[in-house]
Amino acid sequence: MNMGNYSAVTEFFLVGFSRYPELQLSLFMFCFITYLVILLGNSLLIVISILDSRLHTPMYFFLGNLSFLDICYTSSFIPNMLIIFRSERKSISFIGCSLQMVVSLGLGCTECVLLAVMAYDRYVAICNPLRYLIIMNRVLCVHMAVWPWIIGCLNSLVQTVLAMVLPFCGNNVIDHLTCELLALLKLICSDITINVLIMTVASFVFLVFPLLLIFISYVFILSTILRLNSAEGRKKAFSTCSAHLAVVVLFYGSALFMYMKPKSKDTKTSDEIIGLSYGVVTPMLNPIIYSLRNKEVKEAVKKVLKRLLHS
Repeated sequence: MNMGNYSAVTEFFLVGFSRYPELQLSLFMFCFITYLVILLGNSLLIVISILDSRLHTPMYFFLGNLSFLDICYTSSFIPNMLIIFRSERKSISFIGCSLQMVVSLGLGCTECVLLAVMAYDRYVAICNPLRYLIIMNRVLCVHMAVWPWIIGCLNSLVQTVLAMVLPFCGNNVIDHLTCELLALLKLICSDITINVLIMTVASFVFLVFPLLLIFISYVFILSTILRLNSAEGRKKAFSTCSAHLAVVVLFYGSALFMYMKPKSKDTKTSDEIIGLSYGVVTPMLNPIIYSLRNKEVKEAVKKVLKRLLHS
């Protein structure tokens, strides 16, 4: 690239799916309804985990954290995405783009680690049930909840700063729905070797390593479940893990495809669809999956709804 052919960028244009103008209204309605479900579903999970004393356990403490994280994560970009879908000038300021990238990337990394933490919680609950509350004490739970936020946000801050201080080649059109790091790096007209290296390391730290921990946890969990003599015990153990596994498959499946796929598979439309999948659809499905697959959550939801209806 020509290092001299760049100018100061004050705004970016987000043109994801702009090749399909006939879909703009449909995408707006889809994202708007999905966002409402995310806010209502995750808020309900947080409320019932606070109000119902039976849910004052480490598992629901982490689930409440996941729900709060999903609300914050989607709120960092969906409102702006809705505006862009209905606007002819699909722009976002330089500072707005930077803030969106810091928050969305940071919370996405946080969710990766938090899902691994939740897998460890299920491992202790099933493989060491008699010492579960001793091992998963309040202090440890708080540390295991707080540190994913800290390291996830620090990683996103470093990657965002390293990207935004580099010169852009005059082109400020991001072919994506949000200020996404991979799409933004394509606009930089200087050496991005360090950025790519850090992003690759971060992908292993926040995607591959937590996924490996989840896999190892479930190897031990499955081994323990299969040794249970009671069919009812096996069914209950499977039911407590199935919701978490479903969320892991949805989130990691789309995230790994997005960030770890070969360059030869890099297509604009597939990136945008996958971006919608892990950015919008998965946070919507999380509370639905946990509500449908968890008897305690269903009973708590009914209890809270009855209380609201009779108040």
